[in-house]
Amino acid sequence: MKKRSILAIALTAALLIGCAGAQNKAEDVPLKDLCADNFMLGVGINGSTLENQTLNLPEYMELSKKHFNSCTMTNLMKSGYILDQRGSIENLEKGDESPALFFGSIDPTLEWCKENGMKMRGHTLVWHTQAPNWFFREGYKDDGEYVDKETMLARMESYIKQLMTHVQENYPGVIYCWDVVNEAVEPDSYDPESFFMCRTKCGADPNPWYETIGPDYVEAAFTYARKYADSDVKLFYNDYNTYQPVKTKAIYDLCASLKEKGLIDGIGMQGYWGLDYPSDHMIETAIRKFAELDLEIHVTELSIGVDEETPEQFDKQGKRYGDVFKLLKSLDSDNNGPAKITSVTLFGLIDHYREGDTTNTRIFYSDYKPKPAFYDIQEALR
Repeated sequence: MKKRSILAIALTAALLIGCAGAQNKAEDVPLKDLCADNFMLGVGINGSTLENQTLNLPEYMELSKKHFNSCTMTNLMKSGYILDQRGSIENLEKGDESPALFFGSIDPTLEWCKENGMKMRGHTLVWHTQAPNWFFREGYKDDGEYVDKETMLARMESYIKQLMTHVQENYPGVIYCWDVVNEAVEPDSYDPESFFMCRTKCGADPNPWYETIGPDYVEAAFTYARKYADSDVKLFYNDYNTYQPVKTKAIYDLCASLKEKGLIDGIGMQGYWGLDYPSDHMIETAIRKFAELDLEIHVTELSIGVDEETPEQFDKQGKRYGDVFKLLKSLDSDNNGPAKITSVTLFGLIDHYREGDTTNTRIFYSDYKPKPAFYDIQEALR
């Protein structure tokens, strides 16, 4: 009896070790390899300052490099971090009307990408949010009047030219695409004369690009981006709630016009989705509509959150992530689907990456252990 008990314990221990080994082996398979035949897999490099960005977390970056072949700076590449007010005013005093740019917020991550063979989605060139108000005003002053259309177009072109040139000369081949314009379509506050529902406001605040240039600002941004981008760099329009029928149509109309002029290569669908909404059918309907334009499609900021951080909720989150990836694979042209889905980006790696961060949409816990979402995505990609 004693020998049988010892044998049973030994068999149980071996079984447990085998299960743990199988799980570790599963974690060792890079996610990017599992979807290599379909699309690039991206991760967000989070952070709102040089000090709190995830570039400073070695384990975060190593795990990112292991499982992903694309990344996006979620904040530090936006114009509010790059435009230099004092330098711009000094330029004016010297007779140079060009805005001054400072690249300290982006160079460390671009350098890491260059050294580690990681590609990057450029995010973003023209966006009404996180664009400093002084950039649109006379004398680059906070209290100046809005500049005229011609002046603002010149500032836009200079900004795009300087940023693209800096990146392409110093980090060649790293950025493979740009979100040229972000969130310009807004059915709740739009110019009725605009064929694509051009945004006029963001909440109670005006859209400064619209105020200074008008609806033409979107096409102008793509025109300048095409002018200065390397030939292999793709240009994207990026937006949220792309699954809403009214917004789907407006984005379709905008991108159809840009495509006709040879200015756009793809559409970015952000992907801030919940456990139950939008439905897979709604997402699929939007993707099929965009696919009619024969443009590339990226899911650019995939983030599926939970209301409560419980095992049950995280299991549901995992299932939702798995279902989304199954849907994307089924719609991809590499699997005989209608859409050219070429990149999918999870907008971060770990929950609560720093003190005060409440995000729970990621696929790893804060201790870097995989959540159910990791395994459900892995299973979907298999």
